[in-house]
Amino acid sequence: MTVLSQILTNKIVAIIRGAKPEDVIEIAMALYEGGIKCMEITLNSAGALQVIENIAVKLAGRILVGAGTVLDAAAAADAIAAGAKFIISPITDIETIHATKKLGAISIPGAFTPTEIFKAYAAGGDIIKVFPGSSGPGFIKEMQGPLPFIPLMPTGGIGLENLAEFIKAGAVAFGIGKSLVDTQQKINDAYLQKIIADAQGFMRAVNTI
Repeated sequence: MTVLSQILTNKIVAIIRGAKPEDVIEIAMALYEGGIKCMEITLNSAGALQVIENIAVKLAGRILVGAGTVLDAAAAADAIAAGAKFIISPITDIETIHATKKLGAISIPGAFTPTEIFKAYAAGGDIIKVFPGSSGPGFIKEMQGPLPFIPLMPTGGIGLENLAEFIKAGAVAFGIGKSLVDTQQKINDAYLQKIIADAQGFMRAVNTI
């Protein structure tokens, strides 16, 4: 299965921002136990590149790891060298898209308007991250009219309470942050069990619509 097909099959990309590096493997294993197999380490997190490498090596075949908050081509190249299989940005940067594709990774640039979405896709984006997702499921649905061929991944402001509406609107995947992992919480056995339970809830939701 290709990286792109894994993302589209699993649908949920867990966003890990600001976690202590020593906690991330345990977080990743809890997500995996809950059924989530794709996770994004944001590059503005401590030790992000080393964390990506650790996951890529230690959890190979279980967790598909990518880099998030990637703002330029050089950062994309560093993340891919560390083991990132996909690159997610909050913006559309054409050079970053081209560098990501050249290096064989999946490109998920961020966009917000119809023009940005189309330009990001035309430049080589595999999935377009609609950010912020607080634009709502109605926006995703509206984009299905003129741009039904562009796969959209809303990110931000999405939880179990509105996930079904985004799926019905046509979203193909979702970036989920604090609704899955709040890195401000103490990572102990009790919180890891909560991560597992929340991950199971999200996976049930995406698999029953």
